[in-house]
Amino acid sequence: MHQKVRKAIIPAAGFGTRMLPATKSVPKELLPIVDRPILDYIVAEAFASGIEHVAIVTGRMKGAIEDYFDHAFEVDVSLRNAGKHGLADRMAQYTPVTGSISFVRQQQARGLGHAVWTARQIVGDEPFAVLLPDMLMVADEPCLKSMMDLHARHGGNVVAVERCAPEETHKFGIVSLQSTGGDPHVVGLVEKPAPGEAPSNLFISGRYILQPEIFDLLESQSPGAGGEIQLTDAMIALMSKQMIRPFEFRGRTFDCGAPAGFVSANLHMALARADLGAHVNLEIETLAAARSAVA
Repeated sequence: MHQKVRKAIIPAAGFGTRMLPATKSVPKELLPIVDRPILDYIVAEAFASGIEHVAIVTGRMKGAIEDYFDHAFEVDVSLRNAGKHGLADRMAQYTPVTGSISFVRQQQARGLGHAVWTARQIVGDEPFAVLLPDMLMVADEPCLKSMMDLHARHGGNVVAVERCAPEETHKFGIVSLQSTGGDPHVVGLVEKPAPGEAPSNLFISGRYILQPEIFDLLESQSPGAGGEIQLTDAMIALMSKQMIRPFEFRGRTFDCGAPAGFVSANLHMALARADLGAHVNLEIETLAAARSAVA
């Protein structure tokens, strides 16, 4: 019986430079996908997958994240006094259970690996998940849930991967795989390989299950690309000691940290809503007709 994954780390301390100027005053993680912040979807995925406690790593100017996940007593009372019980109940639905979320401050912007290491004392000596807060992954079953099922069967480490066009491999962290007795595992990680030099077209897509030994590797690790502590560097070192299994995610992933992915995510999630889908679809058709007329 493999040790259950109970805790997750969500590193949310980045500046969100790809979404400037909006992120001058609003954390990128709180930018809305329809009417819920990006981060709310990520936290919901963690809890829907069976995670019991989420540690969110924040930085300066990110206090609004803590406020969002708090119980807004004044708003709740105001809504109920106005008879808007449905809206109040909906807000309560997205408020985490007391004690299920904690916050850690990353005091220096030293990269993803350092952000994960910052939450080590909350995780302790047990396997844990990492969910990147700007990667919205949509499927019938949450990506992390499928990964946790794989971990429950085999233990070890698991990383979510997806396929990209071969000419786009230079944009991502690419994995190379090897199969032993029909059991694939990661044997190589290359961060943004030069065009034509990628070992595959499978890229790491923002969800990880890792063993606690990675914390010691991160603590002693030298800065890598960009002068930062990179999580992929620690995973390369971990591969010499432990197996890393891939989980190929076949749903839709939206990079909400970039304008194109953010807009696409809003359209996708709005179209899926019973109360909004028809209106949004009509607007898309109207815009498409207008563009065709101009052309």
